[in-house]
Amino acid sequence: MKGLLLKDFYMLTKYCRWYLLVALIFILVFAVGKDSLFFGFYPCLLTGMIPVTLMAYDERSKWDMYCKGLPYTGAEIVSAKYLVGLCCQLFVMILTGIALAVRMNMAGKFDLEEYLYFLLLSETVSCAASSLMLPFLFKFGVEKGRIAYYCMIGIVLSGAAVAANLLRSGGSRVEMHTWIAPVICIAAIAVYALSWCLSVSFYKKREG
Repeated sequence: MKGLLLKDFYMLTKYCRWYLLVALIFILVFAVGKDSLFFGFYPCLLTGMIPVTLMAYDERSKWDMYCKGLPYTGAEIVSAKYLVGLCCQLFVMILTGIALAVRMNMAGKFDLEEYLYFLLLSETVSCAASSLMLPFLFKFGVEKGRIAYYCMIGIVLSGAAVAANLLRSGGSRVEMHTWIAPVICIAAIAVYALSWCLSVSFYKKREG
């Protein structure tokens, strides 16, 4: 398992560094810009796609065929992608949290409730990007599962737009936060865990 994670880390630093650079630029714009909530959500969506990119390189280099001769189980192969995705999501969420704190302080008001709510939404967007697509890819492969990419982009961007509108609504925001934040957190964890289990099952059936 450690070897799989190390391999994906090397691939991440070689093939996905531009993802992280673009995410960093968007986060900086988010920190100093006005009415730029999109720049806060987009890096989360981008990093959620990193496991998909790693799978595409695996398939292109025939790694998915080569690893069948290695002492790794299907669950370990799938889990490596999900763990790498989680690490990337947490890294970007930390940077987004710092940027949001700077943004709020520059505006002269730091609202802890809004701060936590935005971070929960951004993590949900990031989880959704991986959760909705990876099971299709592990079942059909990257090429055949590409249609899921376009569906996922539409769903996640629509969700991000709705979230941004909710953040801008002032009237019932406080009452909404008290119940929706825990629901979002639990739902994101549940969907990611379900996606993980489905991917393991699909991959085993596909390889079996």
